[in-house]
Amino acid sequence: MSDIVLSLAEAESLANAALVASRTLPENAAPVARALVRAEADGQHGHGLSRIPSYTAQSRSGKVDGAAVPRVEDIRPGAFRVDAGHGFAYPALDLALPELVRRAGTQGIACATLVHSHHFGVAGLVCEQIAEAGCVGFIYGNAPKAMAPWGAKTPVLGTNPIAFAAPVAGAPALVIDLATSQVARGKILAARESGTAIPQGWALDRDGAPTTDPVEALAGTVAPMGGAKGAALALMVEVMAACVAGAALASEASSLFDGAGAPPDLGQVLIALDAQALSGGLFASRMQALLAAFAAAEGARLPGSRRLEARARSAREGLALPRTLVDRIKEIAAT
Repeated sequence: MSDIVLSLAEAESLANAALVASRTLPENAAPVARALVRAEADGQHGHGLSRIPSYTAQSRSGKVDGAAVPRVEDIRPGAFRVDAGHGFAYPALDLALPELVRRAGTQGIACATLVHSHHFGVAGLVCEQIAEAGCVGFIYGNAPKAMAPWGAKTPVLGTNPIAFAAPVAGAPALVIDLATSQVARGKILAARESGTAIPQGWALDRDGAPTTDPVEALAGTVAPMGGAKGAALALMVEVMAACVAGAALASEASSLFDGAGAPPDLGQVLIALDAQALSGGLFASRMQALLAAFAAAEGARLPGSRRLEARARSAREGLALPRTLVDRIKEIAAT
Protein backbone atom coordinates (compact mmCIF):
# COMPACT_ATOMS: atom_id res chain seq x y z
CA MET A 1 0.00 0.00 0.00
CA SER A 2 1.13 3.57 -0.65
CA ASP A 3 2.38 5.92 2.04
CA ILE A 4 0.41 8.81 3.49
CA VAL A 5 2.17 12.16 3.88
CA LEU A 6 1.42 14.14 7.03
CA SER A 7 2.91 17.44 8.14
CA LEU A 8 4.77 17.38 11.43
CA ALA A 9 1.88 19.22 13.08
CA GLU A 10 -0.67 16.76 11.66
CA ALA A 11 1.36 13.78 12.81
CA GLU A 12 1.76 15.22 16.31
CA SER A 13 -1.95 15.98 16.54
CA LEU A 14 -2.84 12.44 15.47
CA ALA A 15 -0.41 10.85 17.95
CA ASN A 16 -1.69 13.11 20.71
CA ALA A 17 -5.29 12.16 19.98
CA ALA A 18 -4.50 8.44 20.12
CA LEU A 19 -2.75 8.84 23.46
CA VAL A 20 -5.50 10.95 25.03
CA ALA A 21 -8.06 8.38 23.84
CA SER A 22 -5.98 5.76 25.66
CA ARG A 23 -6.12 6.98 29.25
CA THR A 24 -3.22 9.45 28.98
CA LEU A 25 -3.63 12.95 30.38
CA PRO A 26 -3.18 15.73 27.81
CA GLU A 27 -0.20 17.15 29.71
CA ASN A 28 1.54 13.77 29.39
CA ALA A 29 0.34 13.00 25.87
CA ALA A 30 1.85 16.24 24.52
CA PRO A 31 5.54 15.49 25.31
CA VAL A 32 5.11 11.86 24.22
CA ALA A 33 3.60 12.83 20.86
CA ARG A 34 6.24 15.52 20.36
CA ALA A 35 9.09 13.08 21.05
CA LEU A 36 7.70 10.42 18.72
CA VAL A 37 7.28 12.90 15.87
CA ARG A 38 10.78 14.28 16.41
CA ALA A 39 12.13 10.74 16.16
CA GLU A 40 10.11 10.11 13.00
CA ALA A 41 11.32 13.37 11.47
CA ASP A 42 14.93 12.38 12.11
CA GLY A 43 14.43 9.09 10.28
CA GLN A 44 14.36 7.02 13.49
CA HIS A 45 11.16 5.19 12.58
CA GLY A 46 11.63 2.47 15.20
CA HIS A 47 11.28 5.14 17.91
CA GLY A 48 8.63 7.11 16.06
CA LEU A 49 4.95 6.67 15.36
CA SER A 50 5.27 2.89 15.08
CA ARG A 51 5.34 3.01 18.90
CA ILE A 52 1.80 4.37 19.17
CA PRO A 53 0.01 0.97 19.01
CA SER A 54 2.17 -0.49 21.80
CA TYR A 55 2.23 2.72 23.88
CA THR A 56 -1.55 3.01 23.79
CA ALA A 57 -2.06 -0.68 24.52
CA GLN A 58 0.04 -0.19 27.65
CA SER A 59 -1.69 2.99 28.77
CA ARG A 60 -5.10 1.35 28.27
CA SER A 61 -4.13 -1.70 30.31
CA GLY A 62 -2.44 0.33 33.05
CA LYS A 63 0.99 -1.10 32.34
CA VAL A 64 2.08 2.52 31.91
CA ASP A 65 0.32 5.16 33.99
CA GLY A 66 -0.84 7.89 31.62
CA ALA A 67 -1.75 10.08 34.60
CA ALA A 68 1.62 9.81 36.39
CA VAL A 69 3.18 13.04 37.67
CA PRO A 70 7.00 12.82 37.76
CA ARG A 71 8.74 14.24 40.81
CA VAL A 72 12.28 15.25 41.72
CA GLU A 73 14.08 13.77 44.74
CA ASP A 74 17.17 15.74 45.77
CA ILE A 75 20.28 13.71 46.66
CA ARG A 76 23.36 15.96 46.48
CA PRO A 77 24.05 19.45 45.06
CA GLY A 78 25.07 17.82 41.78
CA ALA A 79 22.83 14.76 41.86
CA PHE A 80 19.09 14.05 41.91
CA ARG A 81 16.54 11.38 41.04
CA VAL A 82 13.35 11.75 39.03
CA ASP A 83 10.60 9.25 39.79
CA ALA A 84 8.60 8.77 36.58
CA GLY A 85 5.86 7.01 38.56
CA HIS A 86 5.62 4.14 36.06
CA GLY A 87 4.45 6.68 33.51
CA PHE A 88 5.95 7.61 30.16
CA ALA A 89 9.61 8.66 30.24
CA TYR A 90 9.19 11.86 28.23
CA PRO A 91 7.41 13.99 30.87
CA ALA A 92 10.06 12.88 33.39
CA LEU A 93 12.83 13.85 30.96
CA ASP A 94 11.22 17.24 30.42
CA LEU A 95 11.35 17.74 34.18
CA ALA A 96 14.92 16.45 34.54
CA LEU A 97 16.76 18.24 31.73
CA PRO A 98 16.49 21.90 32.86
CA GLU A 99 17.42 20.93 36.41
CA LEU A 100 20.36 18.84 35.20
CA VAL A 101 21.76 21.70 33.13
CA ARG A 102 21.22 24.20 35.94
CA ARG A 103 23.15 22.06 38.42
CA ALA A 104 25.95 21.41 35.92
CA GLY A 105 26.34 25.14 35.50
CA THR A 106 26.71 25.53 39.25
CA GLN A 107 28.72 22.40 40.10
CA GLY A 108 30.61 21.77 36.83
CA ILE A 109 29.02 18.32 36.60
CA ALA A 110 25.58 16.97 37.39
CA CYS A 111 23.92 13.57 37.28
CA ALA A 112 20.28 12.52 37.31
CA THR A 113 18.69 9.10 37.48
CA LEU A 114 15.23 8.33 36.17
CA VAL A 115 13.47 5.52 38.02
CA HIS A 116 10.18 3.68 37.51
CA SER A 117 10.61 4.74 33.91
CA HIS A 118 9.67 3.48 30.46
CA HIS A 119 10.98 3.51 26.88
CA PHE A 120 12.79 6.83 26.37
CA GLY A 121 12.98 6.93 22.60
CA VAL A 122 15.93 8.34 20.69
CA ALA A 123 18.73 8.74 23.23
CA GLY A 124 20.52 11.25 21.01
CA LEU A 125 17.58 13.65 21.08
CA VAL A 126 17.87 13.80 24.88
CA CYS A 127 21.59 14.50 24.74
CA GLU A 128 21.10 17.03 21.96
CA GLN A 129 18.97 19.11 24.32
CA ILE A 130 21.76 19.03 26.91
CA ALA A 131 24.27 20.20 24.30
CA GLU A 132 21.94 22.95 23.07
CA ALA A 133 21.97 24.26 26.65
CA GLY A 134 25.79 24.46 26.49
CA CYS A 135 26.86 21.25 28.24
CA VAL A 136 28.37 17.98 27.13
CA GLY A 137 25.78 15.28 27.76
CA PHE A 138 25.64 11.52 28.22
CA ILE A 139 22.66 9.23 28.67
CA TYR A 140 22.49 5.52 29.41
CA GLY A 141 19.26 3.53 29.36
CA ASN A 142 18.37 -0.11 29.69
CA ALA A 143 15.64 -2.08 27.95
CA PRO A 144 13.87 -5.43 28.39
CA LYS A 145 15.96 -8.49 27.60
CA ALA A 146 16.57 -8.97 23.89
CA MET A 147 20.29 -9.77 23.57
CA ALA A 148 22.20 -12.82 24.73
CA PRO A 149 25.60 -12.42 26.41
CA TRP A 150 28.45 -13.25 24.07
CA GLY A 151 28.66 -17.01 23.69
CA ALA A 152 25.13 -17.64 25.01
CA LYS A 153 21.69 -18.01 23.44
CA THR A 154 19.46 -16.89 26.31
CA PRO A 155 18.59 -13.15 26.32
CA VAL A 156 19.82 -11.39 29.44
CA LEU A 157 20.58 -7.85 28.24
CA GLY A 158 18.56 -5.23 26.43
CA THR A 159 19.57 -3.27 23.35
CA ASN A 160 20.76 -0.74 25.96
CA PRO A 161 21.39 2.51 24.07
CA ILE A 162 24.06 5.04 24.94
CA ALA A 163 24.31 8.57 23.57
CA PHE A 164 26.64 11.55 23.78
CA ALA A 165 26.32 15.14 22.57
CA ALA A 166 28.64 18.14 22.58
CA PRO A 167 27.87 21.78 21.76
CA VAL A 168 29.49 23.30 18.67
CA ALA A 169 29.66 27.08 18.42
CA GLY A 170 27.58 28.35 15.51
CA ALA A 171 26.59 24.87 14.34
CA PRO A 172 24.34 21.95 15.34
CA ALA A 173 25.53 19.87 18.26
CA LEU A 174 27.67 16.81 17.63
CA VAL A 175 25.47 13.85 18.55
CA ILE A 176 26.58 10.22 18.76
CA ASP A 177 23.78 7.76 19.45
CA LEU A 178 23.92 4.00 19.25
CA ALA A 179 22.24 0.87 20.44
CA THR A 180 24.63 -1.76 21.73
CA SER A 181 22.83 -4.28 19.53
CA GLN A 182 23.37 -4.62 15.80
CA VAL A 183 20.16 -2.64 15.37
CA ALA A 184 17.70 -0.94 17.69
CA ARG A 185 14.85 -3.32 18.47
CA GLY A 186 12.39 -0.57 17.58
CA LYS A 187 13.41 -0.94 13.94
CA ILE A 188 12.30 -4.55 14.08
CA LEU A 189 9.01 -3.40 15.64
CA ALA A 190 8.59 -0.86 12.82
CA ALA A 191 9.13 -3.65 10.27
CA ARG A 192 6.49 -5.76 12.00
CA GLU A 193 4.02 -2.88 12.00
CA SER A 194 4.57 -2.22 8.29
CA GLY A 195 4.66 -5.91 7.36
CA THR A 196 8.14 -5.85 5.84
CA ALA A 197 11.13 -8.17 6.23
CA ILE A 198 14.27 -7.18 8.13
CA PRO A 199 17.82 -7.46 6.75
CA GLN A 200 19.87 -10.58 7.36
CA GLY A 201 22.18 -10.22 10.34
CA TRP A 202 19.90 -8.11 12.51
CA ALA A 203 18.46 -10.87 14.66
CA LEU A 204 18.10 -14.56 15.51
CA ASP A 205 14.91 -16.51 16.08
CA ARG A 206 14.13 -18.31 19.34
CA ASP A 207 16.19 -21.30 18.18
CA GLY A 208 19.26 -19.15 17.51
CA ALA A 209 18.95 -19.27 13.72
CA PRO A 210 19.26 -16.10 11.59
CA THR A 211 15.89 -14.69 10.51
CA THR A 212 14.48 -11.94 8.31
CA ASP A 213 10.98 -12.29 9.81
CA PRO A 214 10.38 -9.44 12.32
CA VAL A 215 7.83 -11.51 14.26
CA GLU A 216 10.36 -14.33 14.73
CA ALA A 217 13.06 -11.78 15.53
CA LEU A 218 10.98 -10.19 18.30
CA ALA A 219 10.48 -13.67 19.78
CA GLY A 220 14.23 -14.38 19.55
CA THR A 221 17.29 -12.21 20.17
CA VAL A 222 19.07 -9.30 18.52
CA ALA A 223 22.73 -9.58 17.57
CA PRO A 224 25.21 -7.46 19.57
CA MET A 225 27.01 -4.68 17.75
CA GLY A 226 30.63 -5.67 17.13
CA GLY A 227 30.29 -9.12 18.62
CA ALA A 228 31.80 -9.54 22.08
CA LYS A 229 32.63 -5.81 22.37
CA GLY A 230 29.00 -4.83 21.82
CA ALA A 231 27.84 -7.35 24.38
CA ALA A 232 30.34 -5.94 26.90
CA LEU A 233 29.17 -2.39 26.20
CA ALA A 234 25.57 -3.49 26.76
CA LEU A 235 26.62 -4.88 30.14
CA MET A 236 28.25 -1.54 31.05
CA VAL A 237 25.02 0.30 30.17
CA GLU A 238 23.04 -2.21 32.23
CA VAL A 239 25.19 -1.36 35.25
CA MET A 240 24.65 2.37 34.71
CA ALA A 241 20.93 2.29 33.93
CA ALA A 242 19.71 -0.55 36.14
CA CYS A 243 22.18 -0.79 39.03
CA VAL A 244 23.14 2.89 39.43
CA ALA A 245 19.54 4.01 38.92
CA GLY A 246 18.10 1.22 41.10
CA ALA A 247 15.81 0.04 38.31
CA ALA A 248 14.73 -3.35 36.97
CA LEU A 249 17.33 -5.46 35.23
CA ALA A 250 16.69 -6.27 31.58
CA SER A 251 15.93 -9.85 32.62
CA GLU A 252 13.25 -8.55 35.04
CA ALA A 253 11.61 -5.89 32.87
CA SER A 254 8.37 -6.59 31.04
CA SER A 255 7.96 -6.07 27.29
CA LEU A 256 7.63 -2.61 25.79
CA PHE A 257 5.68 -4.01 22.84
CA ASP A 258 2.38 -5.08 24.44
CA GLY A 259 -0.04 -4.23 27.23
CA ALA A 260 0.43 -7.40 29.26
CA GLY A 261 2.17 -7.65 32.61
CA ALA A 262 3.58 -5.24 35.16
CA PRO A 263 5.24 -1.90 34.33
CA PRO A 264 8.73 -2.36 32.82
CA ASP A 265 10.32 -0.26 35.60
CA LEU A 266 13.33 0.78 33.48
CA GLY A 267 16.06 3.24 34.40
CA GLN A 268 18.05 5.99 32.74
CA VAL A 269 21.10 7.93 33.89
CA LEU A 270 21.89 11.41 32.54
CA ILE A 271 25.19 13.25 33.01
CA ALA A 272 25.95 16.87 32.06
CA LEU A 273 29.38 18.52 32.07
CA ASP A 274 30.21 22.21 31.91
CA ALA A 275 32.98 21.50 29.40
CA GLN A 276 33.89 25.12 28.81
CA ALA A 277 34.67 25.56 32.51
CA LEU A 278 36.41 22.19 32.88
CA SER A 279 38.64 22.91 29.87
CA GLY A 280 39.81 26.24 31.25
CA GLY A 281 37.82 28.03 28.60
CA LEU A 282 39.29 26.09 25.69
CA PHE A 283 36.49 23.65 24.89
CA ALA A 284 34.82 25.66 22.12
CA SER A 285 38.08 26.35 20.28
CA ARG A 286 39.28 22.77 20.71
CA MET A 287 36.00 21.53 19.25
CA GLN A 288 36.42 23.81 16.27
CA ALA A 289 39.95 22.49 15.69
CA LEU A 290 38.76 18.89 16.00
CA LEU A 291 35.93 19.36 13.52
CA ALA A 292 38.24 21.16 11.11
CA ALA A 293 40.63 18.20 11.21
CA PHE A 294 37.70 15.87 10.67
CA ALA A 295 36.47 17.90 7.69
CA ALA A 296 39.94 17.82 6.13
CA ALA A 297 39.94 14.01 6.12
CA GLU A 298 38.73 12.99 2.66
CA GLY A 299 35.55 10.93 2.82
CA ALA A 300 34.88 11.66 6.50
CA ARG A 301 31.26 12.12 7.53
CA LEU A 302 30.30 13.44 10.94
CA PRO A 303 27.93 11.22 12.92
CA GLY A 304 24.42 12.61 12.79
CA SER A 305 24.64 14.32 9.41
CA ARG A 306 21.96 12.04 7.93
CA ARG A 307 19.76 12.81 10.92
CA LEU A 308 19.99 16.54 10.24
CA GLU A 309 19.28 16.01 6.55
CA ALA A 310 16.22 13.92 7.39
CA ARG A 311 15.03 16.54 9.89
CA ALA A 312 15.24 19.33 7.32
CA ARG A 313 13.51 17.22 4.67
CA SER A 314 10.71 16.27 7.07
CA ALA A 315 10.11 19.89 8.01
CA ARG A 316 9.98 20.78 4.32
CA GLU A 317 8.08 17.84 2.88
CA GLY A 318 6.28 16.22 5.83
CA LEU A 319 6.40 12.59 6.95
CA ALA A 320 5.73 9.70 4.57
CA LEU A 321 4.07 7.09 6.78
CA PRO A 322 2.78 3.60 5.98
CA ARG A 323 -0.95 3.77 5.31
CA THR A 324 -1.52 0.73 7.54
CA LEU A 325 0.13 2.52 10.48
CA VAL A 326 -1.77 5.77 9.97
CA ASP A 327 -5.06 3.88 9.72
CA ARG A 328 -4.22 1.99 12.92
CA ILE A 329 -3.46 5.21 14.83
CA LYS A 330 -6.68 6.80 13.56
CA GLU A 331 -8.58 3.73 14.74
CA ILE A 332 -7.01 4.01 18.21
CA ALA A 333 -7.81 7.73 18.39
CA ALA A 334 -11.46 7.05 17.52
CA THR A 335 -12.07 4.42 20.20
